[in-house]
Amino acid sequence: MAAMSAATLLMTACQPGPDTAGSGTTSPSGTAKKPAASASPTPAKPSGGTGTPAKPAGDSSPKAPASVPATATPATKTKTCAAESLKAFMYQADVRPPGTGTGAAVVEFTNMSGATCALQGYPTVAGAANGSPEKNKPLTVSRTGPSAKVVLAPAAKAWVKMTFVQVQGEADGYCVSGSTPVSYPTLVVGLPSSGAHQLALEDGGVLAECDNKVTVTAVTATKPS
Repeated sequence: MAAMSAATLLMTACQPGPDTAGSGTTSPSGTAKKPAASASPTPAKPSGGTGTPAKPAGDSSPKAPASVPATATPATKTKTCAAESLKAFMYQADVRPPGTGTGAAVVEFTNMSGATCALQGYPTVAGAANGSPEKNKPLTVSRTGPSAKVVLAPAAKAWVKMTFVQVQGEADGYCVSGSTPVSYPTLVVGLPSSGAHQLALEDGGVLAECDNKVTVTAVTATKPS
């Protein structure tokens, strides 16, 4: 009996015990299997080595605009001559239609200011009855020739020429149209944005004309004849 108990103890000591190092399974060789390594990937390090994440491909974030050249400052425009900056006088033109009336007159404008200014355009013309501007009678104006800006330095001059429907015959004369001749001691000549100027002939006399019509040139830098 003692011999059997000893044999039983010996067999019990030789049986394999529970696997405490693995997953509870044993390889045929009796060595316990190790658990499989974790399948979680290691996060990729950001490129550049500075800790700043790289921009993904095809980044459409707005980029700084290319430099734009500065806009050129427009050249300063020459101001129109004010009425008070102009001295005007009127005289009979050398070249005028035949007849006994005024025929044609020239108005000369001088820039009396200390600054450069400009004139442009065609004048308006009115007869001042009895020399009174409030009794002006506007004449029908026909324009001739081109118009261009005339820049006047201080003391520079510009001109306009006016040609009337001429009175014919002697003494009081007559109008070819049959209308009665009209005479004005002064005219009121207006320039675009440069005021109206009441003028008498420098060489004396009155302005006699027919049909209340006048043909005018634009302001010019060339003295007309």
